[in-house]
Amino acid sequence: MKAVFQRVLSAAVQVAEEDGRRHAAGAIGPGALILLGVEQGDTEGEALLLARKTANLRVFSDEEGRMNRSLLDSGSGALVVSNFTLCGDCRHGRRPEFLSAACPQQALPLYEAFVSALRAEGVAPVETGEFGADMRVAMTGDGPVTLLLDTHDLTRGGKE
Repeated sequence: MKAVFQRVLSAAVQVAEEDGRRHAAGAIGPGALILLGVEQGDTEGEALLLARKTANLRVFSDEEGRMNRSLLDSGSGALVVSNFTLCGDCRHGRRPEFLSAACPQQALPLYEAFVSALRAEGVAPVETGEFGADMRVAMTGDGPVTLLLDTHDLTRGGKE
């Protein structure tokens, strides 16, 4: 499972309807925009691990301006947007291949498990886009602070 964690001042997602119009799906103030990609073979355990890591990353400024506070410490929210293109392989040719991306039937329950686990960790609010939909994401970055998280790397290193 892969995530792009972006510290934001605000973020919002709009979802396309069949008639071409868009409606607001989720929005947050200060916090994190999390783009989430689920790969074949990912497990619910990895969703829980990634949610715990995301909730506790110390990337928000403390009183001295140091990145010492987490989403939980700062009382900040998260906007989680599914994004299978994070699983793209760009090593060969000019067109990414998405063979490692989980099919929607496998990915949706893990996406939902991640969102639920983030809420269970105490992050509030946790807003979402709409899984599998055509979405437009807007954000105002803060920093910028952008981190790449991969559960395969997290479990390989033995640290959490």
